[in-house]
Amino acid sequence: MAQPVLAKEAQRDRLILSQAQADEALTTGTLDRPVKSLLKVDKPLHFGEFIWNDTGIAAGTVWIRIDPRTQTLSVFRGGHEIGTTVIVYGGDNKETPSGTFHVLARDKVHRSSLYDAAMPYTLQLTSDGVSIHGSTVRWGAATHGCIGVPLEFARRLFDQARVGDEVVIVAPPKASVSQSS
Repeated sequence: MAQPVLAKEAQRDRLILSQAQADEALTTGTLDRPVKSLLKVDKPLHFGEFIWNDTGIAAGTVWIRIDPRTQTLSVFRGGHEIGTTVIVYGGDNKETPSGTFHVLARDKVHRSSLYDAAMPYTLQLTSDGVSIHGSTVRWGAATHGCIGVPLEFARRLFDQARVGDEVVIVAPPKASVSQSS
């Protein structure tokens, strides 16, 4: 399958993966599906920051990858990363689940009845309410299991994602158990 031709400006803002790099990412478990390009992130993102660039990227299947270990969420369309951001996620008292989910529902102006909190641009992932939604993303913040993203990023994600789109939440590494003799 041929790769889409990207505008020169868009190519400067992305890292085009060779087949060998894509294969290595799959082999090492860095990614769980083939990816054609990643956004070029020149400096570490801080709380509330994001990058979004879908210039030159054709329509295609959308999927979302969330990694609580690195506090990042990435959005892919047609095998190309089109957005990435720093997230907040569930605290110790209500952890964010890991696994593969699908967007169950979308609600642009959702309000949590349980926590009486605004959750704009909600993408619901579980029947008990775990969702991706707009939030104040700042140091020390946590959610009750949801994934909070900056409001403008949430709006863009909401515009892309549809019911049924896949969301992968990477499991944290297993803690090693040390044995005493």
